[in-house]
Amino acid sequence: MAHVTIPEQGRRLDNPDHIRDFLALHGIWYECWDVAGRVDPEASSETILSAYGPEVARLRERGGYVTADVIDVTPDLPGLDAMLERFNKEHTHDEDEVRFIVKGRGVFHINPMSAPVFAIELDAGDLINVPAGIRHWFDLCADRTIRAIRLFREKSGWTPHYVAGGVHARYVPVCWGPSDIPPGTGRLEPAVRP
Repeated sequence: MAHVTIPEQGRRLDNPDHIRDFLALHGIWYECWDVAGRVDPEASSETILSAYGPEVARLRERGGYVTADVIDVTPDLPGLDAMLERFNKEHTHDEDEVRFIVKGRGVFHINPMSAPVFAIELDAGDLINVPAGIRHWFDLCADRTIRAIRLFREKSGWTPHYVAGGVHARYVPVCWGPSDIPPGTGRLEPAVRP
């Protein structure tokens, strides 16, 4: 289940209805789909897309999305660090970023410009749509694992446009727990760096 953290306000939202309402204020869709017993998260991409076919069809209709695929990220994925470097800096896209989490965890930081930066930690069953043009960045959690359904109008619209002077360096992923302490630090860093 998702969590929203607003570090500058020392605020955290855990209730799905409160999360949905808060994100809607920023033009972001949030849904929580039932995943219990639906499909093995290790199943083939085709099986996953078929299992969530009705929901994917509804999203295609709602957002005009043409294609859907499944991304599978694990710690041993070749080029993982380079891939993550593309998306962990503040950027925008020409296209919505639609993700339904099948397995794993990740965090989107959103910089709405007219309000404090907030983070959305996503887990299996969470769906998010970050609209085109919204400043954001994405990090995996410490286990560096995520499997997600992605929807696109055009994959070329997903190219990141980096924000000059982006604020991403001030924030660390909020989904790190005590077992995720960075090696050699002996402690977790605060959600916002001074």
